[in-house]
Amino acid sequence: MSKIRLLSRLDIKGPNLIKGVRFEGLRVLGDPEKFAINYYEQGIDELIYIDTVASLYGRNNLLEFVKKVGKKTFVPITVGGGIRSVEDAQKFLNAGADKVAINSAAVNNPNLLEGIAKRFGSQCLVLIVDAKRINYEEKWEVYTLQGREKTNMDVIEWIKKGVGLGVGEILVTSIDQDGTLKGYDLDLIKQVSDNVDVPLVACGGAGSLEDIDDVLKISENINIAIGTALHKNILKIDEIKSFLKHKGYLTRIYKKSE
Repeated sequence: MSKIRLLSRLDIKGPNLIKGVRFEGLRVLGDPEKFAINYYEQGIDELIYIDTVASLYGRNNLLEFVKKVGKKTFVPITVGGGIRSVEDAQKFLNAGADKVAINSAAVNNPNLLEGIAKRFGSQCLVLIVDAKRINYEEKWEVYTLQGREKTNMDVIEWIKKGVGLGVGEILVTSIDQDGTLKGYDLDLIKQVSDNVDVPLVACGGAGSLEDIDDVLKISENINIAIGTALHKNILKIDEIKSFLKHKGYLTRIYKKSE
C-alpha cells in the first residue's frame, strides 16, 4: 500500500490567501506565509500555492514568496498559476519549488507540457484540471482561468492527453464541490482514477473525516488536497492523520526538526 499524501492548497491573490465557494465570492483569509508555516509545523506533507489571477493578468507574483517560504518549510512545494513557458517553470524550480502545476497555459499550448517534462522530468510536472459537471450527466468539462472560462473539453480526454505528453501528476478540483465542505465529487474522482496511472490528487469539497475516507476508498492511487476545511480550522492535520492511521492507511510522518 502506498502512503497517502495530505496536501494543503493555498489560493493566493496578491499578498493574500483567499478562498470562496465554487471559485466565487472570494474572501481574504490572511497572510499565506503564516498559513503555510503553520501547516508545516502541524505536519502537512506538501504545500500547493496557486496564483489565482496570474493567468488572467499574464504574470505570476509567487516567485519571491516561494523563495521566502521555502527557507522556513521543508516539505515539497508545488506552484501553479501563470507558468507559460519552460523558462517560467525553471525560475520556480530554481527558487525552491519541487513541482510546477499548469492549467490555462497547457490548454492553450499542450506542447508546453511535453517541453517541461522533457527538460525537468515528469515528476516535476502537475496538470491542474478544474472540472465542472455537465448538467447531471456523468461528464465534466475543463475550465480555465480559475473557473472563469469554458473550454468545451472533456475532462477525461484532456487528462489522457496530458499524461501522454509527460504529465507526472494530476490535481483535479471539482468546481461544483469546491469550498462547499460537502464532500468530494466521488464520481469525477473515480472516472479520473480509472483512466490514468499517474498519481492523482483530489481537491474540492472536503469537510469531514468521512469525506476523506470516502474518496480514498476509490483507489490506492489517490492523495488528498484540502483548502477551506484547513483554513477555517474545521479539520486539523494531526486529526486527519490519526484518523487515516486508525482506518489502516499509511501516512507520511514529518517532524518540525527535519
